[in-house]
Amino acid sequence: MKKLKNIICLLVAAIALTAMQSCKTELDNRYMDPEQTDIPNIRAFMTQILNNSRLRSEYWHYRTFVLPHHARYTQTTYFANNNTMYQQQDSYTNDYWRDFYSPGMLGVFRVMERTYAAMPEAERAEYDAFMHATRVIVYGQAAKLVNNFGDIPFSEAGSLPATDQIVLGKFDDQKELYDQFIAAFTEAAEFFSTYQTTNDFIRADILNRGNGEKWRRYANSLKLRALMQISNADESRARTEIMTMLNAPEMYPLIDGTQASLEAGTRADVLNQKLTTYTSSLLDAVRELNTHYAPDYMLNTVLKTANDPRMDALFGKYGRTEGGRFVPNADYQALPITTSEATADTEYSNATLRRYAIVDSTTSWINNNLPGILMTTSEVNFIKAEAQERWGSTAEARTAYETAVEQSVDFYFYLNGASSNSLKATRPTADSVQTFIKESNIAYEGATQAKLQLIGTQKWLHFGWLQAEQAWADYRRTGYPVLPAFPVSNLNGFQNPPVRLLYPSNEVTNNSMNYEAVRSKDTRTTRIFWDVD
Repeated sequence: MKKLKNIICLLVAAIALTAMQSCKTELDNRYMDPEQTDIPNIRAFMTQILNNSRLRSEYWHYRTFVLPHHARYTQTTYFANNNTMYQQQDSYTNDYWRDFYSPGMLGVFRVMERTYAAMPEAERAEYDAFMHATRVIVYGQAAKLVNNFGDIPFSEAGSLPATDQIVLGKFDDQKELYDQFIAAFTEAAEFFSTYQTTNDFIRADILNRGNGEKWRRYANSLKLRALMQISNADESRARTEIMTMLNAPEMYPLIDGTQASLEAGTRADVLNQKLTTYTSSLLDAVRELNTHYAPDYMLNTVLKTANDPRMDALFGKYGRTEGGRFVPNADYQALPITTSEATADTEYSNATLRRYAIVDSTTSWINNNLPGILMTTSEVNFIKAEAQERWGSTAEARTAYETAVEQSVDFYFYLNGASSNSLKATRPTADSVQTFIKESNIAYEGATQAKLQLIGTQKWLHFGWLQAEQAWADYRRTGYPVLPAFPVSNLNGFQNPPVRLLYPSNEVTNNSMNYEAVRSKDTRTTRIFWDVD
């Protein structure tokens, strides 16, 4: 008991950086199970990890990490054409790194692992679901770190809460980490295939509400995502394992829209819904960087030319003021990507101009109800479409592609309709959506490479800036969409977007001995292992 309390005190100290006398209160109020006071509360740890702000659509994550990096590197947002447009924000990258490691998800998970290992073996089964579900989340986020940085500390990271000793973790090989993540997703899916949920698990699971079938599907879908991500580097393995999954959907169910066992009012997507105590939006995150301007290629080339119904949910036409009266623009139009920063600022600051579109305020920008988006049915069906087109049936690929686009339209109008903002867009009819899918320039036609380009472009559009981390990973892997040339910066070393992020300076300084093993890889031009031609 005393030793376990010490573990929690160490963790809380790292998280809060407060006086040690606060540790007992934190223990009593948050970490000790009121029904079993001899162990830390594994249930509460799981909930704490699920409540991490990096899993939610919150200001700091988007303002400091996604919008100034991933969204720019994929042209899923407008960005000012200036000399610092591609420069990585080191202090913000340090924040992101800290929020994963300490105090962060991995540190809390290490306490969970230690607590679980210290239990009598006969008592562990009660907590297996909590461990598997939390591992799915932590490993899913660790995969994002690999996608951003490459090799990362993992196997030896989190030593303080795990062992009471501070050991600076080595940088694990990125490919080996992907293997570990895939194995963990496989194990979790197998566990949840027979799991019968409990009231305790339902209370702790603020993500999937204790739905074991959804956790099974989510674990399988993360495995599918990871396998597709490595498919250019290890195509034989990816093809074999992915097609095994797709050819046996009853054994490998996915987050693809086929799940029937959902509570009323919930969706098949994996969404981290806002807590009732959180009443903010992404208003300032978007506005402070002027990323409320519509991006050129997405609007002018992809959406407009197809008369895509998602335009009404993704963007607003905006307009000028004449004689004190607002005059809306007649059509959607985005600023060209080559527009100078000064011209763009004049265009939007001058109320008599404002000829260009903005991000829709109801769907994403000023929406207090916007959930964190972990996985959507549309993404999974786009992965299925790519797999079938590359290794299976083009007819099956068409079905998956068309389903994915239909689900994407539904998803954005769902966000719009569930928004806290009262200005809703009109949802398109089912017939009009089918006409768009089958008769516009996004129709699934052409040679294999043309179809793969359609899949990649529509998947990128679906990710958008809300899921720009995934968009950047996919863009580097596939080269789709074929974006217009990025403006070139005059800042030495930052003329173009990178292909990976640099390690944060705090890690370089504090873990300097282990950093030496990866120093040569720590460049903006070093590709992640799955990023091959």
